Amino acid sequence: MTPGARRETGHLCRRAPPGMGQDDRVTAPDAGTRDTGPRDVRDAETARARETAPFDLAAMRKHYRAEGLTEADLAATPVEQFARWFRLAAAEAHLFEPNAMVVSTADAEGRPSSRTVLLKHFDEQGFVFYTNYGSRKARDLAENPYVSLLFPWHPMARQVIVQGVARRTGRDETAAYFRTRPHGSQLGAWASAQSTLIASRAELDASYAALAARYPEGEQVPVPPHWGGFRVVPESVEFWQGRENRLHDRLRYVAGPDGGWRVERLSP
Repeated sequence: MTPGARRETGHLCRRAPPGMGQDDRVTAPDAGTRDTGPRDVRDAETARARETAPFDLAAMRKHYRAEGLTEADLAATPVEQFARWFRLAAAEAHLFEPNAMVVSTADAEGRPSSRTVLLKHFDEQGFVFYTNYGSRKARDLAENPYVSLLFPWHPMARQVIVQGVARRTGRDETAAYFRTRPHGSQLGAWASAQSTLIASRAELDASYAALAARYPEGEQVPVPPHWGGFRVVPESVEFWQGRENRLHDRLRYVAGPDGGWRVERLSP
């Protein structure tokens, strides 16, 4: 036994170095106890991961089709090309909510956030969606107007990625769209202070019930002043087509200073 060490209940307790308290001492395991090494830790983590996600994620993949997308296939503008693909997604592939898109924003410090929102209009001026102006995405856009829209049309092995600048729509345009919404959705725009904390679901339901009593079906609901649209003016639009062997086609329109568009091919 070395000086300064003493045997206690089968463990070798070493004298704590200066500045280390009694509770901080390192004890050696009994001779019959095996150390837990890095491999043991990895094995334990793998076992826990399998319990959490009992699938072989590394082996989950789809083999995409051979037909691709060429520069000659593209329309003159990205909005025209988007209209072509959207029509196929909605009318032929019958995708569930083909106008659902992932809207990604970042605040002034660059912290990102994403959520799924429904596209409600598009034309050569941009892509329009509506939201509560007090929501996180609206607050982000007030600080940093750059935004990305992703249309994930997985059953068609297609994606469309729009990057641009978001600007609020005018109140007349907002009101015109608000009038097309179902009565319950109009009440919902008033009932929910989007992205704020609430005590319970009951609180939200009570707010809606009070509004439903105040504005019964058939009575006009005023447009909330805190609610409206954003138009994303595209600076680039990428059309992604899945291909065999992960050699996908990626063609991107990029806006030019003269208002025209150039097309770039990206490596998959």
